[in-house]
Amino acid sequence: MALNLISAAFFLFVAVPRILGAGEVESVPDLEKAMYLTVEGYPCVRLLNLSGEIGCSNPGSGKVVAPIVRFGNAHDQLDRLSTVLISIDEMQSFFLRVSSDLYFAQKVAGVLVEPSNLNKSIGFSPVEKFPQAAFAPYQSLNYEWNPTGSGIMWNSYDFPVFLLSEKSASIVHEIVIKNMKDNTAYLTDVAEFDLVMQTTKVGTHDSESCLKEGSCLPLGGYSVWSSLPPINISSLGPPKPILLTIVSQDSASFFRDKSIGADSPLSGLIALLAAVDALSNIGSLDKLQKQLVFAVFTGEAWGYLGSRRFLHELDIGTDGLKGLNGTLIEQVLEIGSVGKGSGEGVTTFYAHTEVDSSKTKEMLNALQKASVSLGTDNVKMKRADASNPGLPPSSMMAFLRKNKSTSGVVLEEFDGSFSNKFYHSHLDNPSNINSSSIAAAAILAARAIYILATGDLTLNLIALNSIKINMSLVEELVACLLTCEPGLSCALVKKFISPSNTCPSHYVGVFLGVPSNIKYVQYPEYVDDTSRFVWNFLADRTAAQTSNASSCTGECDGEGEVCIGAEPEGIGRCMISTTRYIPAYSTRLTYEGNSWQVIPADASDSMGLVDPVWTESYWGTLGLRIYKVQSSAYDHLVLLGGVAVTAAAYIAVIVTRTCLVKALKHD
Repeated sequence: MALNLISAAFFLFVAVPRILGAGEVESVPDLEKAMYLTVEGYPCVRLLNLSGEIGCSNPGSGKVVAPIVRFGNAHDQLDRLSTVLISIDEMQSFFLRVSSDLYFAQKVAGVLVEPSNLNKSIGFSPVEKFPQAAFAPYQSLNYEWNPTGSGIMWNSYDFPVFLLSEKSASIVHEIVIKNMKDNTAYLTDVAEFDLVMQTTKVGTHDSESCLKEGSCLPLGGYSVWSSLPPINISSLGPPKPILLTIVSQDSASFFRDKSIGADSPLSGLIALLAAVDALSNIGSLDKLQKQLVFAVFTGEAWGYLGSRRFLHELDIGTDGLKGLNGTLIEQVLEIGSVGKGSGEGVTTFYAHTEVDSSKTKEMLNALQKASVSLGTDNVKMKRADASNPGLPPSSMMAFLRKNKSTSGVVLEEFDGSFSNKFYHSHLDNPSNINSSSIAAAAILAARAIYILATGDLTLNLIALNSIKINMSLVEELVACLLTCEPGLSCALVKKFISPSNTCPSHYVGVFLGVPSNIKYVQYPEYVDDTSRFVWNFLADRTAAQTSNASSCTGECDGEGEVCIGAEPEGIGRCMISTTRYIPAYSTRLTYEGNSWQVIPADASDSMGLVDPVWTESYWGTLGLRIYKVQSSAYDHLVLLGGVAVTAAAYIAVIVTRTCLVKALKHD
């Protein structure tokens, strides 16, 4: 108590007058701004599953305050509870030590990570060496698809962690350097973390308990599917077999809002959008033998939520998938990570397969023909090595676990292990990819799709060779979906939607509102920016050509019509297009009575048996700021000084009183 009073007195009579005397403060907000430095950063948050929790949180319901120290190397010791400043290249060894050294972990109050550039040859991936191995359709679960994976993202940390922005990192670095040079100063810089998670406050430490208590929400969002040309539901003719092309649109990262996923998986999404754009310029697609269908799944980084929900909705025949029949899906082509295929002037892609069927061989032949049709040796397609255990981590795994005879190919930039050394990390950014590699994958996929859709018909070589990729579109999509400038404020995105953010982040987020499969609506209320853009782009490119499109503000009256691009100006265009949203959330969840519930696993659903059922904790305001406090040594010095002054004053009073008494007696 005495120390607190002394600190308050120091602040009132020393610090405040100095600030006011400097002429910097004209109001209470100015005073607060002078006292506290608000730090920009990206937090690591608390996620939960059926067996426990991962991620970061304050250990209790209050803020965490601790002095900042610079962590020099992996063997440094901490002599008190501290906020540790580390560089990104120290992050892996630091968190591995925290997980193995309990005494050391107890001294860590919080962590600040500098966004310094890491040696690209080393790599950094905080997930497992075999991501989501439990969903693999084979038994070799110890195989290392991701050699740089450390797994530190899957541990639980009872302290806050922030990735600093470039600007804040330089400021914090200067503060730490100054403190190191002036270690005798009576003031100490401390970091104050406000990273209180609701699940920590109420004591719910797994998905089932937190959903019951309402302290979390399930991970999820909305996937998008579209057909080219639009499907005529009222047609009396026999339905065509379906050629389904799929990609993922969500990534993951140790830091929630820094999940860019440039190579994995956004390069595949951009390649798909460019391929659809190219195919939309080809006439007479309705004359081909197969129906082209494209699906963009979200939630794939968290238990293949999008693809598994898509297959489940196909089984039960919900309105969102009207016109699609799962039994008609003949072949599945997945475009995976394709942003790093270039090397030494040649762009090479690998076709990964699981089922050795005639339809799979047909797909491999089509990819080879597409490569040859380019008339250059600069783009090559190779079959993945037979020594691989099977498919790499991909949405195709969900299809194969559902139906082991599914004929499919996964197109990737790698053969036996990931080329992307920053898989599911914040460093998987635009500098990690090459636009020309994405364009090469797009044209290879587009031409292969056309060849496959032709079926037994005579291949139209003129039409095939006319399939070209718009390189400007690829570069624009990279700038829009992977950068902050222009980011989602780019002209292409704003042509279709009014984005809620400028800087894109491809973390799946939590599922908000009532799922559209419970009460079907064409345009769900809570859909993230990326899904809304993808929906509008695909609806626009796959729409039937018409010269008299009517304007719209929401629903359209015509059969098969959708309202495209209504957000920016409030007025869109009614076009015939089979493009729809599909909810993406765990098949182990049901929404009843305005709340989520975990349902028992179905023994016949092999994927449901291993479904983690990921959820994210509620929180209030997440914040980080730095300010100065008196060092404890100085507090003790002031206290001792105060005691000494008090004692001296007391002695002086006694002596003076004694002298006065003697003087009075003498008189």
